[in-house]
Amino acid sequence: MGTMGLALPWKARISSMPRERGTRVEPSEHFAGGPSPAVVNALSEDAALAAACRSGDLRAYERLYAMHGARMKNLARNVLGNPIDAEDAVQETFLKVQRSIASFRGQSSFLTWTYRILINTCYDARRSRLRKKEVASDDSEETPRHEPRAPGAHPALRMALERALAKLTQHQRDVFLLYEVEGFRHAEIAGMLEMTETASKNTLFQAKKNLRLMLEPPRSSAAEAR
Repeated sequence: MGTMGLALPWKARISSMPRERGTRVEPSEHFAGGPSPAVVNALSEDAALAAACRSGDLRAYERLYAMHGARMKNLARNVLGNPIDAEDAVQETFLKVQRSIASFRGQSSFLTWTYRILINTCYDARRSRLRKKEVASDDSEETPRHEPRAPGAHPALRMALERALAKLTQHQRDVFLLYEVEGFRHAEIAGMLEMTETASKNTLFQAKKNLRLMLEPPRSSAAEAR
């Protein structure tokens, strides 16, 4: 997939990877006897936004974009690798939401449903781009491909992370981006990627393990002899 141009800083993401699976505590709706007021308010606002969009209120779509448009573009950019494709994907997502809002049944939150449409739109764009590259490759003579050098302005670690992420499986890469970069909870990721929470946690654990193997420098024989 090439370098991805991650839209958010990594900081200490990789340095924290050796932690054991499941040590990040997820918010619980059953803690202290029920959901917190913040959770209740978020659910109420989510339901109100869904109802307004379903009724055809264009101001509801404007509010949805105002609240989540920037984050949606950020996610699309991390999946697709560039801001132009990300912008197109977000616009296409809003068109799909407007066209298919009648099919929303509330089995997940409205935002989870919207992000699922965004991710599927990004997948479609990614597959279309790969098909175009395959056709272009068939029509042209094969030439040796050189790995792009990291521009001087980009930290070496950032480039190493982007290349390592590109080597993960699609599911591992997407779960890692959604959890570690975008900050979604496993329950939300499960709804977006249509998988179980356990599968999301296991996929994240495997993604981190693979990244750690690719990014840790090999031990020299001299160091091992000490």
